Amino acid sequence: MSSLQQTLLEPTRRPTVVKALVDVVDAEVASKSGIGGRIIKTGYAAVTRVSEGFVAKAVNALLPGFATALDPFWQERGDRPFADVLVARDHEAAEALLAVTDREVGGTRNSVVKKVYGSLRGKAKDNVVAALPRVGATIESQAN
Repeated sequence: MSSLQQTLLEPTRRPTVVKALVDVVDAEVASKSGIGGRIIKTGYAAVTRVSEGFVAKAVNALLPGFATALDPFWQERGDRPFADVLVARDHEAAEALLAVTDREVGGTRNSVVKKVYGSLRGKAKDNVVAALPRVGATIESQAN
């Protein structure tokens, strides 16, 4: 079985994977409601104004780390849908993904990104857990 790194980072496939994951981010942000949803949407709008294509560039930069972080879950999936594996181990999967973003944001010099991420990080795990079904389905569709 191929690793997620080998599959998702394959040069001809990677741009499609990035686009699909940006669509996941956009859909997740759009689905948020209430005060928390407004905060997320405001933060997302601020980050997307940083530069044209910022989210796609960020997803592309994070993809190798995400693929590495999610590969153990991918390898254990067997015949189950990948989304089901992630949901069954939601807190572990969310922490694996957040460790990647924490590391990357910690190393950036972009003060807007650091500020927005810092303001949203407290609720990030809940949001990542909520996104896991969509993330898992998207990765599976891109990896097959």
